[in-house]
Amino acid sequence: MLTGTTKNLAVIGWPIAHSLSPVLQNAAIEKAGIDYVYTALPVKPEDLSSAVNGLKALQFRGWNVTIPHKTAIMELLDEIDEDARIIGAVNTVVNDAGHLKGFNTDVTGFIQALRDKGFDPEDKTVVLLGAGGAARAVVWGLLKAGAQAIRIGVRTPAKVQPLVEEFSQYGTITVKHWESEAFAAELSTADLLVNTTPLGMTPQVEAMPPVDWTKVKKEALVYDIIYTPAETLFLREAREKGHPTLNGEGMLAGQGAAAFEKWTGVKPDVELMKNKLREALK
Repeated sequence: MLTGTTKNLAVIGWPIAHSLSPVLQNAAIEKAGIDYVYTALPVKPEDLSSAVNGLKALQFRGWNVTIPHKTAIMELLDEIDEDARIIGAVNTVVNDAGHLKGFNTDVTGFIQALRDKGFDPEDKTVVLLGAGGAARAVVWGLLKAGAQAIRIGVRTPAKVQPLVEEFSQYGTITVKHWESEAFAAELSTADLLVNTTPLGMTPQVEAMPPVDWTKVKKEALVYDIIYTPAETLFLREAREKGHPTLNGEGMLAGQGAAAFEKWTGVKPDVELMKNKLREALK
């Protein structure tokens, strides 16, 4: 029940009608029994500054940030957390009495999903497919967690070389064409194979990045950060080859849970958030 004391939370983006964050967050709010409400707010790129000022003036406790505002919002905040600064993107803002601090909880969500699966990235070799916006949070999370080496496979290595050079100060990271023999050889070293591309996401469910499964160790965990569909073609092929698999629902729920805790100081029921996500996707 909304009251005069209800604290406001939101997600901003353009477009935003597709967002499942209100489903996850309001379920967690109800379960926790706290006086908050979470809504989705459409914000055009040209209106971002006005929107941030409005949210601040209306004393919103915080908000999530999605495409296309994750980078643009950074210059409008008072403080940026180290993870968000290094990744170059903010997905969560906390408003402490008018002081706006930006975070990137995608890092937490990605790594927590791995640990919930029983996989510790420390001293492991990881092979990534793709190096778009989502990959920056993945790379930084793995490096923070102590991954021994990260090998990236992409269509155009030259475009990814700046990312490799930027993150090489934190650990061992390389990039190669994902259809090259050299990259195929690196597949055999992977303890963890991750798809960070949108290939296979609804509605293009018959797409997937190229993988020579004969080169991948049977015990390697295969992780797709896509969650629609729940099992992509990439994960289906991995499962049929005998690999343990993990989809993106844990990362989505995990990043939302991390944001929830920053706003409210309460640990949410992450399993409930995952269940609500599955229900919404059906």
